[in-house]
Amino acid sequence: MMDYLTRFHEILMKQKAYIYMLQLTGWDSQTEAPRDSFPRRAQMIGIISGELFRLSTSKEFQEVVYGLDQKKDELDDLARREVKKAKKELDKIIKIPEAEFVAYQELLQMAQRTWEDAKADSDYPAFSDTLAKIIGYQKKFVAYMGLDEHPYNVLLDDYEEGMKMEDYDRFFSTLKRDLVPFVKQILAVKDKTNLAFLEKKYDVAKQKDFCEYLVDVLAFNRNRGLMKKSVHPFTWNTSPEDVRFTTRYHEDLLFSSIFSVIHELGHATYEQQIDSKWNDTMLTNGTSMGIHESQSRFYENILGRSREFWEVNYPKLQSLFPEQLKDVSLDQIHKGVNKVEASLIRVEADELTYPLHIMLRYEIERMLMTGEADVNNLPTLWNDKMEEYLGIRPKNDAEGVLQDVHWSSGLFGYFPTYALGSAYAAQIYYTMEKAFAVEKAVKNNDIKKINAWLKDKIHQYGSSKSPKEILLAVTGEPFNPEYYIRYLKAKYTQLYL
Repeated sequence: MMDYLTRFHEILMKQKAYIYMLQLTGWDSQTEAPRDSFPRRAQMIGIISGELFRLSTSKEFQEVVYGLDQKKDELDDLARREVKKAKKELDKIIKIPEAEFVAYQELLQMAQRTWEDAKADSDYPAFSDTLAKIIGYQKKFVAYMGLDEHPYNVLLDDYEEGMKMEDYDRFFSTLKRDLVPFVKQILAVKDKTNLAFLEKKYDVAKQKDFCEYLVDVLAFNRNRGLMKKSVHPFTWNTSPEDVRFTTRYHEDLLFSSIFSVIHELGHATYEQQIDSKWNDTMLTNGTSMGIHESQSRFYENILGRSREFWEVNYPKLQSLFPEQLKDVSLDQIHKGVNKVEASLIRVEADELTYPLHIMLRYEIERMLMTGEADVNNLPTLWNDKMEEYLGIRPKNDAEGVLQDVHWSSGLFGYFPTYALGSAYAAQIYYTMEKAFAVEKAVKNNDIKKINAWLKDKIHQYGSSKSPKEILLAVTGEPFNPEYYIRYLKAKYTQLYL
């Protein structure tokens, strides 16, 4: 048994070395690599990726992983969790016929272009056949794995361990019952706050100055990370000692850059504060998409959109943009960063309406995977649900069913974690409030206190605990969406009613 464990970690370290180099190259590609470097870069990445694939699927690695799995009762809890994760990844590759796996990868490559063209032309029928094939492959691959689970449950578990349709059904039923009517009530309010400052132009260099200021306000460890610019904001890491994130700047979208920074810094702080003892195991990195999103949403929405945050940090922003903000009050800023409106596009949605965009996608995914919906009828289904939840209807497929890249990438089961993370964040916030006055810490720019609490309760464990174990240990109870409803109603009632 010990020989197997030793060999398992030796092979794992080689895999991590290959992944480390691929990640470094990926960071460079998305931030500052010269355009003409990509052909040669792709060739080299192909060679390294091939070596990694062969190592990860070798007979020796299979023997080690499956051998350990057969004797898992003899392992301690942490080793058993590592082996479980390794077997899950191996099963996805080994149990799927190579020809079908290759065909699926080729389909996804073509699907990206097909989706882009269909979106550009607002022509869903041009994409529907491809989508049907992707769904067919996903169901078939789950069947090959021989699991006694519904295909959609298996896909959901890929992104949020332990979450099944019945769990998400309860969550989204709560949103439909309690949040949809409240959202409609807020949208009906004719708010007269002057938010013209949102439409002004703001120098990009000064935006960067403010974002760099926020990195320090939020106590990000610059010795273990950095921030750069990219087309799409993202967080990247190889270990807690090297965590990086990006934002983007548009002169007519001041708060886009600001909240991209705060959101990504939430992800990055999580990764920075994971205990380094997990570095050489499969238990490093955040434990799930939902818990990770809970951290980014906690920083972005609960901290970054609070009145206390802007009370202490608005003077700095105003000093950088005295002309644009000279007559803009704290109340206006607070209302502006929490503006609520019915919008068709998910990525542009505000904090209050965003979960309804996710609920719509979950319900459609579920129906597709259970056979309750036909691929050919998705535009009508999508538009009907948008009208039901937000009172607006897409005029075309581009602003409706074709707006997201996820389905063309085969990412079924991913969407629900966006809303789940926000709900986790609310439950965690109310628990933190019992320990100390969060608003007072924010008002004093004492974010280190908040970071330390999150490290102690969540971050340090990496993925050595499951999401459900983390939430139960932190809050003392299983996931409860009522905290999310409570948080949203309290905040937006105060703002709008």
